[in-house]
Amino acid sequence: MMKCIALCSLLILAGCATKQTDSDSIASLLASGSFVDLTYTFNEQTVYWPTAEGFEFEFGTAGETPGGFYYEAHSYRGAEHGGTHLDAPIHFFRDRQTVDQIPVANLIGAAVVVDVSTDVSDDPDYQIRPGDLLAWEEMNGRIPEGSILLFRTGFGQFWPDRASYLGTDERGSEAVAKLHFPGIHPEAAQWIVNNRKIAAVGIDTASLDRGQSTLFESHQVLFEQNIPGFENVANLEALPAAGSFVMALPMKIDKGSGAPLRIVAWIPDTN
Repeated sequence: MMKCIALCSLLILAGCATKQTDSDSIASLLASGSFVDLTYTFNEQTVYWPTAEGFEFEFGTAGETPGGFYYEAHSYRGAEHGGTHLDAPIHFFRDRQTVDQIPVANLIGAAVVVDVSTDVSDDPDYQIRPGDLLAWEEMNGRIPEGSILLFRTGFGQFWPDRASYLGTDERGSEAVAKLHFPGIHPEAAQWIVNNRKIAAVGIDTASLDRGQSTLFESHQVLFEQNIPGFENVANLEALPAAGSFVMALPMKIDKGSGAPLRIVAWIPDTN
């Protein structure tokens, strides 16, 4: 954990560093750990909500130019909420932060990973409750203030098979009622805001709320407090319960309710 704090300090200093020794110190610290990409690649297989437009890649141009150099450029489009992405608080609560208003401090920090995959294996509609958080703390200590709280349900193993990952591969509004995947129970969301001060919440499913939710109450509880959410987070099985450091940087969309997210974790070498 101390290495994570040190890394954070060094990254802040790096923005105004002018001495070679600062760069050397950062490089040395990073070399004593490893990075994990927590982002799914965006392509035609990317999972989106049944009512959202999927990712589209339009080939533009590629090849040698009359000037003799190679040039390539293309276009893409897609809904805010799909693939590995950020939910801004405005997504489910009026007058809260949009994507461009979220402080960077809420997107970078020490990570806590609560693993409920064993429970989910017996119940795909499992809801994470306060007891899961308390059980984590019994094993690992109190969730540190300012942490990025990540929930591993194990559903990442199904990506990008829509039928297994979402519970249905149908599209359109009628498909929403057929969604089945785990999520955060509203009681757990309320426990978090009442008892712990966290920077952001993430999960390896398509929504912070379970697939069968109709009111999205966990979104509402968290977003009222301007706690952003990360959805469809990849590779959480590669992270320890505590001790990693997450950087989750979305496309900075003006007035956006969500945005594609590039999220990575750094795990310090414990040897």
